[in-house]
Amino acid sequence: MSGLDHCHRRGIAHRDLKPDNLLLDKNFDLKIADFGFAAPVEGRDGSGYLTTGLGTFNYMAPEIHNKQAYQGRSIDLFASAIILFIMVAQHPPFTAARADDPYYKCIAQNRADWFWKLCCNGKEEGESFFSEDFKDLIQSMI
Repeated sequence: MSGLDHCHRRGIAHRDLKPDNLLLDKNFDLKIADFGFAAPVEGRDGSGYLTTGLGTFNYMAPEIHNKQAYQGRSIDLFASAIILFIMVAQHPPFTAARADDPYYKCIAQNRADWFWKLCCNGKEEGESFFSEDFKDLIQSMI
């Protein structure tokens, strides 16, 4: 997150965060790579919004799927939540942040309780697999 904050403070939104674009150096410090889709966080016109529909499908925020203008920082934060979720759960939270995805639909309709219940199916620990702090963090980021 500090690397992402560094980019944002310098006016750059990555717009394609995913595990493939996160590297470890020889000291195991995480590095953000592949800035091919990067853009100014303030937008090309200075409005604070970007409009180009790009990124990696499973990590794209709903604004991009819905072809809406979006804020670069928010898009990067959303993708970071997906990465974190995968690191903990060992599977993505949903296929795509679209209304036709049943898992994402739970979140979009303010039914996070259903979302977490669905995500715990098949986990040995059951509904206690995810801590309340983790749930709160992911929901805030998404």
